Amino acid sequence: MLTYILKRLLIMIPTLIGITIVTFIIINLAPGSPIEQRIQQMKFGGMGHEGGGGGKASDKSSAVSEEVIAALKKQYGFDRPVHIRYWIWLKNISRLDFGESFTYEEPVLDVITSKMPVSLQFGVVSLIMSYLVCVILGVLKAVKHGSTFDYVSSFLLFVFYSIPGFMLAILLIVYFAGGSFFNWFPMGELYSDNYYDLTLWGKIGDRIHHFILPLICYMIGSFTVLTMLMKNSLLDEVKKDYIRTARAKGVGEKMVFLKHALRNALIPIVTGIGGFISVFFVGSLLLESIFQLDGMGLLSYKSILQRDYNVIMGIIFIESILLLIGNLISDLAYIAVDPRIDFK
Repeated sequence: MLTYILKRLLIMIPTLIGITIVTFIIINLAPGSPIEQRIQQMKFGGMGHEGGGGGKASDKSSAVSEEVIAALKKQYGFDRPVHIRYWIWLKNISRLDFGESFTYEEPVLDVITSKMPVSLQFGVVSLIMSYLVCVILGVLKAVKHGSTFDYVSSFLLFVFYSIPGFMLAILLIVYFAGGSFFNWFPMGELYSDNYYDLTLWGKIGDRIHHFILPLICYMIGSFTVLTMLMKNSLLDEVKKDYIRTARAKGVGEKMVFLKHALRNALIPIVTGIGGFISVFFVGSLLLESIFQLDGMGLLSYKSILQRDYNVIMGIIFIESILLLIGNLISDLAYIAVDPRIDFK
């Protein structure tokens, strides 16, 4: 197993290099570089100071000299070929230096770490809640397959699944966050203004109060899929020969489900655990915009619009590492659930 882990870790290196090369080339080929945006700002700034003069004087004042353009290229590092710039970026990454954000004028790592807590908290909580609730609910639906509880819960799950997360967010705000009906839940931020004056239990309650609506929308997409996957996997497992043998020996139906079949039924479920790690980092642009949460989704969107290359590369690099590590964790989770599986 240790050999397999080392091989996977070594394979990550060329994979990461390949991802960063493709990404670096794509974003550098995209129109509207930081230089062009800065020049446009300078032009509009020059026109703004001209007032109502208009005409040739305005055009002349808004022109940017070649010397200024050359200075901007040198400042942003665009005075060198793409492959040289990538090599410099790669050497800096080896020292965990992601460069400076063109927009925020701060180190990229500082910008990312300042936005990460929002997405990280919702990612971790939604992962735990999704698996905890979905596994239990899936097992209950399998045990009571064909009952009223099974049919009603399936109907509700598919109704929720048909509602997009961002649409549900709007509806929840309209009905429960001071939109048009009730003002039961707060909007924006992760805690109240008086958060640090509260007791420990008061802080926990305040956090939960702020978390409820966004968390529902974060979980809605995966909740139905995980629950039905757990139920169907368990039902398929109980049809196998070793379960028939257990029943023939007189083992009760609940013990057949919970002791004999459950562990093997969890194998398809653990497949997605690694993929959820990326959720910790990526966040959700729509949900963060609707709930006024300044997280990674909003940062990624703004960085793309503003052509903040260093931030984009930093986000993609860290996200790629998390995705590759997540795939490795999924493999290890297979072994934890079923020791018969052996990767070599």
